[in-house]
Formats: sequence, structure tokens, C-alpha cells
Amino acid sequence: MLKFNLFCALLICLIFFSCSSPEGKVLIEEPLQLTYDQALILANLPLKCLQKEFPNKLNQSLGNPEEIGTPKELHPVFYGCYDWHSSVHGHWLLVHLLRKFPNHSKSNEILTILSDNVTKENVEIELNYFKRESEKSFERPYGWAWLLKLQEELNKWDHEKAKELSNNLQPLSDFIVNKYIEFLPRLNYPVRGGEHSNTAFGLSLAYDYALHFKHSELKNMIELRSKKYYGNDKDCPMTWEPSGFDFLSPCLQEAELMSKILSKDEFKNWFNQFLPQFTDQSIQLAPADVSDRTDGKLVHLDGANFCRAWSLYRIVKSAPEYIHLNAIANNHVKSSLPMMVDGSYEGEHWLASFAALALSQE
Repeated sequence: MLKFNLFCALLICLIFFSCSSPEGKVLIEEPLQLTYDQALILANLPLKCLQKEFPNKLNQSLGNPEEIGTPKELHPVFYGCYDWHSSVHGHWLLVHLLRKFPNHSKSNEILTILSDNVTKENVEIELNYFKRESEKSFERPYGWAWLLKLQEELNKWDHEKAKELSNNLQPLSDFIVNKYIEFLPRLNYPVRGGEHSNTAFGLSLAYDYALHFKHSELKNMIELRSKKYYGNDKDCPMTWEPSGFDFLSPCLQEAELMSKILSKDEFKNWFNQFLPQFTDQSIQLAPADVSDRTDGKLVHLDGANFCRAWSLYRIVKSAPEYIHLNAIANNHVKSSLPMMVDGSYEGEHWLASFAALALSQE
């Protein structure tokens, strides 16, 4: 019954914000926005798993037998929610929800978890793990990007606890920034797939961090490499999307990044060559169809729907003449948002963050 009620609540929120148009007319919609009722539902998902150590996928490279440990021993901050990066963006989600809705009914529970996990001592252990010789590529670039997004969110949060938590996490974020700056010149070609290794997603979140903290070296590096990787791209094959296990849209995530990197005129010229079909106001794009949400890989496609949505919203924000794309984005959100509360851990441990990223464009 609880599962059914959560489904209905999400569905009602979506219906309320949807609109229709007479046949033959271009549908113009505003982006869907995160509501308080949705924030209550989304918060429950990371709250169920952030302190849940098992099941767990460590993704560990061992340099010697002594490096073996339990998830909580190795990662005392980010040991829950099945894997390291999901724990990181689960923390981001809770901070984000409290920042957006300071009177959130779960605020005390959330603050307790954040205070218990993001301590100076725990972050030092996390940092030492990244310094292991055998872990040079640990969580590169996906987990790196989410860690910087969490740091940015803590810094934006107007709460008496925020400064302490932000200061505690900063040494690890500084390390990750340096990892980006050291790695990007050696990455000759971008990774264009739709899973964790996607370069555009990693650069997009890191770019947000660089802008917020006015980190000119990181900002300039990302701009330089993004233009090198993607500046001459044309006719991205949207008909190849999605691949079976995608949780990111390779084409639209790249466009989302370039909408941040380029000026408005530069982006419009680039986008008209990269995805010329999206300039057509009658364009249709069907959401990805998820056949089995109990399969950890197949449920990735819900994430791809959210990624398409946040990318399209961002494109419209950068170039309002593409406002017709909001309707496509909204449809993608509606297709996946109510399905996250099906009780399956395969999707529950991470999808709420993707939904919030889509619904909280800033």
C-alpha cells in the first residue's frame, strides 16, 4: 500500500504540471520543478541505503593483501548505497533537498547522517584510499564529478552545519581537482559511452564546481579540453541511443556540457550542426523503455531518461529559441519518476539523485 501511495503522489505531481495543446500545435511547456512532496519521497531512498553497508560493490584494485577491508573500513564516509559513487551522490541529494526545502520533515535524520559520516577523520581515510598506488583511476571520472558536486552543494547550503561539513570534505575535493588537472591533458580522446566513463558528464559537473569556486585553472582546463574533444562534432547519431545499459545520453550530455562552455551564439552554431534535427519544433523523441527494473543494468535506462531531461532543460536555458524541447524533457521525466518507488534496490540506491538533478536546474 505504501508503494502504491508513493506512486500516486508522484503521478499527481506530474499531472499537475503537465499541459496539452490542440492537435497540430507546437507544445510549449515550462520545465518540471522539484516540489516539496517529491522531495519527501526522494529523500527516503538514500535514507534507506546510506548507512547500509551490504550488499556492496567495492570496485577495488589490490596492491597487496593488506589493502583488503570491509566497505566501512575502506570508505567510512561513502560506504553505503551499494557503491562509492552512489553513496556520494546520495549525500549530495540529501544536502540538496535540505538546501531547497529547509523545513524538510526528515531534516533531523539527514543532519545526523551527514554529521556522523562527513567527519574530518573519516574524510582523511577516504583521501588516503585515493592516494594508494593501486587506485590511481578509482572512480574516474564519474565518482570524481559527484564528489565535486557534493562539495559545491555544501558550500551553497545556508545552514550552521554546512561550513563544518564543507571544511571536512574540502581536502578530498582539492585532491580530486588536482587529479582532473593532471589527467585531462593525457586524455587524448573523450569517452563517449553512456555509462560511468562518459567524459562529458564528468566535465560538466566539474565545470559547475570550477565556476562556483572560481577555480580558474580547472575552469580553463575543462574549457580547453571540451573544445578539443567536441568542438568539431557534427550529426551525433541519436538513432543509436539508447544502448542497452545506458544511464547517460552520449549525444545530449555532450550538448549539455557545450551549452555551458560556449557563448550563446557559439553554442547555437555548434548545436545546429551537432543535432540539427532538434531545431525542428515538431521533433519527437520517445523515452527509453525499461523492461525489468529488478535488473541492475536494465534499470539504467531510467537514468538515461533523466539525463536526457536535464540536458534538454539546460539547452533551452542556454538557447531559449529551443523551448519546444522542454516538452520532450518533461515527457522523459514523467516516464521514469513514478517508477523509482517500486521497492527494487537496483534502482532505488541511485535513481533519486538523477531525478533531483533533472528537476532542479539552476
